[in-house]
Amino acid sequence: MATLELIHAGKENIPDIQAISNIVWPVTFCEILSPKQIRYMMSMMYSTEAITQQIEELSHHYLLVKEGDDFLGYLSYEFDYKGKGWTKIHKIYVLPDTQGKGVGRFFIGEVTKIAQAHGDTELSLNVNRFNKAIDFYKKVGFEVIGSEDIDIGNGFLMEDYIMNKKISSL
Repeated sequence: MATLELIHAGKENIPDIQAISNIVWPVTFCEILSPKQIRYMMSMMYSTEAITQQIEELSHHYLLVKEGDDFLGYLSYEFDYKGKGWTKIHKIYVLPDTQGKGVGRFFIGEVTKIAQAHGDTELSLNVNRFNKAIDFYKKVGFEVIGSEDIDIGNGFLMEDYIMNKKISSL
């Protein structure tokens, strides 16, 4: 891979985030979720209004990784999740044809530095219990600390593991 560039994304990058999610989601979740649930969740989480609300009202920060002229993935996070001193990774997705090439590790490394500079002591994320990304998260130091089923409406559940990684604050 060529040099990866980290972009601190803003509302002007919403179309870039949506374009990546439109490629990643169907591939990532086709064996886990029904097409109906994928469509529902995409609308719920990736409409322009939803992403704008995440940025403006929920204090989510988005990062994009770019190689040359191409965006390869995105990550969103929130500091001090539920007052615990954790940086919560809400989303981390990498284009399928770039998985296994270091982009996910790059994201985790960068968000770790950002969280440490903020003073948070752990990274936290939820991952679907049937998502093969669990193995990646374990390789980069996350541990399963629990599980939860989240009712997201329309008769759908997110059936997740909660995974955390301890980091030292700066």
